[in-house]
Amino acid sequence: MSIVIGILITIGGAILVIKSEWFLNNFGRIAWFEAKLGTEGGSRLGYKLIGVGLLLIGIITMTGSAPAFMGWLLSPLLKYNLPQ
Repeated sequence: MSIVIGILITIGGAILVIKSEWFLNNFGRIAWFEAKLGTEGGSRLGYKLIGVGLLLIGIITMTGSAPAFMGWLLSPLLKYNLPQ
């Protein structure tokens, strides 16, 4: 089941990256991205960054390596919680 969910998330991310102009026209500009990423085109870049994030999450979910990836990602924080 995780393969199907991963494929759907990956497809959603790819659509968001490819059709960022369509999303901008239909859903409008995002004020935070406009303020932080530039005056013209900040929302386009924001939509693309969200899409790339979804692509990565989809691939990690599809391959079943989410627990290993989260362990690697959080290892600097978790090593301080280990008993001495």
